[in-house]
Amino acid sequence: MLISETKKKDMEKKGYRFSGQHLHSGNKICHWTRKSIVDDGVCYKEEFYGIKSHRCLQMSPAIPYCQHKCLFCWRDTEITKTSWDSDDYDDPKTIIEDCIANQKQLLCGFFGNENANPKKLDECLTPNNAAISLAGEPLLYPEINQLLREFEKKDFTTFLVSNGERPDLLKKLEDEEPTQLYISLDAPNKDVYRKVCLPQVENGWEKLNESLELLSTLDTRKVLRITSVNELNMLNTDEYAKIIDKTDIDYVEIKAYMFVGDSRNRLKWENMPTTKELHDFAYDVASKAGLDVINEVEKSRVLLLGDKLPTKYNN
Repeated sequence: MLISETKKKDMEKKGYRFSGQHLHSGNKICHWTRKSIVDDGVCYKEEFYGIKSHRCLQMSPAIPYCQHKCLFCWRDTEITKTSWDSDDYDDPKTIIEDCIANQKQLLCGFFGNENANPKKLDECLTPNNAAISLAGEPLLYPEINQLLREFEKKDFTTFLVSNGERPDLLKKLEDEEPTQLYISLDAPNKDVYRKVCLPQVENGWEKLNESLELLSTLDTRKVLRITSVNELNMLNTDEYAKIIDKTDIDYVEIKAYMFVGDSRNRLKWENMPTTKELHDFAYDVASKAGLDVINEVEKSRVLLLGDKLPTKYNN
């Protein structure tokens, strides 16, 4: 068993639901999905890219697998392993069907909520975007390409978030690309990377940079995401700018670290940047990288850098 029964119960209390039989995949209802159903706000991904928050399936096929133990991660990094060392795993169709069933079960309480939007209630039971970012490194799932293909068959858009530690697997996405690909860039140089991301593999910084070089071979929307942690990685903006400038990407998201989840065991409240600190950092990176700050969602504390507004997905 990849996750102990005790840890499984603990995660389920936190809102996780597992799919399949092997406890490596599952989903969790996003805060903004709940908010959207009662018309109390939407995720920044809806504001930036048009993805409907009430129809978003936040999931992962590789919950207990990741090559990092990032200080800012709100997940439980104690359960993670760095590589898939078993032939036992669930197939993509089972994972998706179970996650959709989980979504329906987790949202059923809204049908007794008088504040729920009737139209969104009807639609939320049939999600049409997969945010493949809940926990772990999704590229480590042995059938990640088939998972993307299965989602496509079901008319889903797919937002896949990767730490960039497996350039060999990233290159294979040429065969089945997600609708939008995120690569996490949480340090401007190797020293900061080691301090903030706590890599559990050899040559992690070099592998990340190899992945960044490979992005030019992928024909999909590509976004770099910087989780900004005060006193840790909001520095050396010229180095961030050099990395951005040489990477074939469409946008950069600069998002504030939030003092939530298991990250509270590793960091402190003061590591959350103030709005001014976040703005100063984002605008400095943008200026040095020759980009503009083209959008911002203040309630999510995230700014979007680019040279033109993104076309919104028809979702």
